[in-house]
Amino acid sequence: MNDENQKEKRKNVIWIFGDQHRAQALSIHNDPNVNTPNIDNLAVSGVDFPNAIAGYPLCCPARGSILTSKYPHKCVPGHEHQLPQDQPTIAHVFNENGYDTAYFGKWHLDGFQEKEGRAAKHYIPIERRGGFKKWLGYENNNSQWDCWVHGKVNEEVEPYRLPGYETDELTNLFIQYIQDKGKEKQNEKGSPFFAVLSVQPPHDPYIAPEEFRQGHSPSHISLRSNVPSVPRIEEKARQDLSGYYAMIENLDWNLGRIQAALQECDLSFDTHIVFFSDHGDLHGSQGQFKKTSPYEEAIRVPFIIGGEQSFYDGRKTGASSVLLNHVDIAPTTLGLCDIEKPEWMDGKDYSPYRLQNNKEQIEPDSAYIQSVIPTGHGDSVDKPWRGIVTKDGWKYVCFEKITWLMFNLNEDPFEQVNLAHNTLYFKKRKELNDRLKLWIEDTEDVFILPIYDE
Repeated sequence: MNDENQKEKRKNVIWIFGDQHRAQALSIHNDPNVNTPNIDNLAVSGVDFPNAIAGYPLCCPARGSILTSKYPHKCVPGHEHQLPQDQPTIAHVFNENGYDTAYFGKWHLDGFQEKEGRAAKHYIPIERRGGFKKWLGYENNNSQWDCWVHGKVNEEVEPYRLPGYETDELTNLFIQYIQDKGKEKQNEKGSPFFAVLSVQPPHDPYIAPEEFRQGHSPSHISLRSNVPSVPRIEEKARQDLSGYYAMIENLDWNLGRIQAALQECDLSFDTHIVFFSDHGDLHGSQGQFKKTSPYEEAIRVPFIIGGEQSFYDGRKTGASSVLLNHVDIAPTTLGLCDIEKPEWMDGKDYSPYRLQNNKEQIEPDSAYIQSVIPTGHGDSVDKPWRGIVTKDGWKYVCFEKITWLMFNLNEDPFEQVNLAHNTLYFKKRKELNDRLKLWIEDTEDVFILPIYDE
């Protein structure tokens, strides 16, 4: 097959991801507080990975791993650390394979320190935009009604303020890009594309347009059973979650708009949609808020591969129990487009779980999770840790030289009984510690584990 025919055959792929969206906060995952019909339909018509893991539940390190398939200790180790300028990303690989690449929205990989000013107006030069041919976004922004973007789609533009709510406005820009690609297809021109929509919501502050807030009164929020009965914690959790769920429903609505645009532009059958998040949000679980802890609400993220399909199209549907990690997102995305991952990527390709092909369906025995350096975040565990989550339902986490957490998630999904210091489970603790040691060695990490003789 010649290069032109190969280009025509290859599918487009879209990433849509919010910030701080925990996996539990979807109606398809049985959260009674939220209604997400478009995300649910994407999962039903595609493949849902309900066990997907945020390898580092913090924004900058997670985003570095997502784009590069490198573990955070080898790429972006902490908050407000810069993506190395010489580090290739998934965009470079797509570029080399004849794709158009475009990025819209939150970046948070240029190392800007908030103490130096407002990150929303920080200008990111072209050479630090991860190799994307088109890039229109911002470094960071915690004000969803006051979102500023800059960059280049057709020509370079200085920072300007979007006129409305961030997710809606970025989706407008994204849909315009889709419409342009649709015109190219109609005129039998252009290239396949890889496009990213990265939005700040449902990250705090937890605010959304009025029409989405109306159905979410704090008094009606059902809290997870691991939120302690402490008035201060319960009150904050209910207040925050009322806005959080409204933001998720707004994101879901905008996903529906994108799907409609793909259909209108005759791109639905040509395009994979990959929906995920950088990390979760605790919202009072274990008495904590936000992220950086290894608890389920912080490390479990949505990960869904969907898009239009037909009975002859060779795409699979259903749910997969695979412990997909952030480092696996880029290789899996490349695999959806029949592109081999480069050797410098650390992750695995799980595209065979979506595609009907002859590639082997691999399944790891565990996933590696970590916090590499102190985070500096409030309401967080501000201390480095390492851990694993296993295929058979165990979680083990430790500080350097110090035992911390061990849960049997099969019996205790809300992590209420810490078995790390229970003498009946010392043999299991050593087994998990030994497996964690292999992860540290295999990924060339540096961390001193506890020593167990039992």
